[in-house]
Amino acid sequence: MKTKHFFAITLIGFSLTPATIFAQLVEGQPKNETQLAARRENFPANTNLPSLFLIGDSTVRNGRGDGGGGQWGWGDQLAPLFDTSRVNVVNRALGGTTARTYYRDFWPKTLALMKPGDVVIMQFGTNGGQINDASRARGEIHGLGDETQDITNLVTKKFETVHTFGWYELQLVAEARAKGVTPIICSLIPRNSWRDGKVPRPGADSPATWAAQAAQSAHAPFIDLYEIVARQYDSLGEAKVKELFVANAGPHTSLAGAQTNAICVVAGLKALKENPLAKFFSKNAANVQPADLSNADSISTLQVAEDERPVVAASKVAVEKIGNAALPTFHIVGDSTVKSGGVNGMVGWGERLKPFFDPEKINVINHAIGGRSARTYFTEGRWAKVAAQIKPGDFVIIQFGHNDQGRIGDPANKGRADGKGIGDETVEDTKSDGSKELVHTFGWYMGAFAAEAKAKGATVIVSSPIPHKDRWEKGRDFEVLAGWDAAVAKKNNALFLDLTLVVTDTYKKIGRESVAALFADKGTHTTDAGAQTNALCVVGGLKSLKGNPLGIFFSEKGMAVEVYAPAK
Repeated sequence: MKTKHFFAITLIGFSLTPATIFAQLVEGQPKNETQLAARRENFPANTNLPSLFLIGDSTVRNGRGDGGGGQWGWGDQLAPLFDTSRVNVVNRALGGTTARTYYRDFWPKTLALMKPGDVVIMQFGTNGGQINDASRARGEIHGLGDETQDITNLVTKKFETVHTFGWYELQLVAEARAKGVTPIICSLIPRNSWRDGKVPRPGADSPATWAAQAAQSAHAPFIDLYEIVARQYDSLGEAKVKELFVANAGPHTSLAGAQTNAICVVAGLKALKENPLAKFFSKNAANVQPADLSNADSISTLQVAEDERPVVAASKVAVEKIGNAALPTFHIVGDSTVKSGGVNGMVGWGERLKPFFDPEKINVINHAIGGRSARTYFTEGRWAKVAAQIKPGDFVIIQFGHNDQGRIGDPANKGRADGKGIGDETVEDTKSDGSKELVHTFGWYMGAFAAEAKAKGATVIVSSPIPHKDRWEKGRDFEVLAGWDAAVAKKNNALFLDLTLVVTDTYKKIGRESVAALFADKGTHTTDAGAQTNALCVVGGLKSLKGNPLGIFFSEKGMAVEVYAPAK
């Protein structure tokens, strides 16, 4: 069975349930009770292999790890994302524990199973309570300091010195390292709690913050699982997130919730500067891209490569030639949303634009090619070939963005990701063949295109991308990227076409069901009808530009298109 690619819950904005995403991602799940029982064993299956140990509370391992009462911890859904023929995944978490009680009662037995080369991920903070009461007596002193409180424990009837939350985590880190084990600290997962349509973020006096502080103090790897998961929940919305929990407020997740959080853990691991587990991921995790928390506005925590966006072989794309060199030419530059060639029913808007222009007045040449970002269009020399054809009086429209996002250096991005922003910052990317590439920002590449075309006497139009099938309903798709496009246009004295907004307003007019029929895949590429709809949007948007520079070149069909006016 071939592993299927799946789509990010948030980056693209598709309305897929987490259970569906996990099912599409993972193959080789246990098929019978014997296999499930083996999965639940909380000791290394093969002592000759390195082991990944998980410690924490019921949000990591609930009960026996068998879904009792419909409750699952994310640790019990992590094994399919690792190659268990090369690494043991040992879930030693225990429900009801805190950093204090786990360290006191269960850590010695777990530590005894560990050997040099192993890794332990720890996640505590869900459970709290009183430091000393007759019910559980499991709370810690707040913070990270050395404060202590001596008590006679009302539950155990024994003398005990209670420390801070951070002290226990630092002890776990130190004792793991002393045994040659790599510790990774995780913040807790969020509950099903909402404020103003979003999951509330933890304050300074919270276990999530103390965990981060402990990791910083110990120079240990840290996964901000709370924030990674919270961004997923924010994107899904309260109604869908409710399905991820067994009880209304949580904290216990359903199977779908545990699967969602397991994927988030892998995304967090992949984002670490030094990931000791990188070589042990299974092919099921190959398309999970690193969580990106660098941008406060980013929700791309589960960025995943799309199988609908392959890098099209240039030999399969016909090169369009200028018909009449004496006429001005309208050059179209972009990715597969501009030119798909009808593959799998996908057509780009640039392929349906010619009928709107008079061929006796202007040439319309579509230079777009699928799978390219602004970066790869530049590095492959494609822009250089376009620039060589530009002459005074020509027009150039440039639209990239669908393939530009992601993490530089991640193989899943196929060398397409560029830097954020419009500045001159660069990042050195080491390719699989050992060669190095100096990667610029998205705006740098777009600015290079615009500047060269302007220098050759062309009118340049910088366009934001067409929106995805579902994201237009939930908010502003490509908001940050469109801002960069606008800034590039202003800097280079070019025109800016907010095509994202033009198409979004059209989609809102025709409604969800009609929009769904305009897409040939799960949300990026349009059908022929979708391409024609978007071509109309392009023409209407072009007419709205200052001075309507292409107005004299429209055909009768083009002149009949209404000028775009923003929705009120």
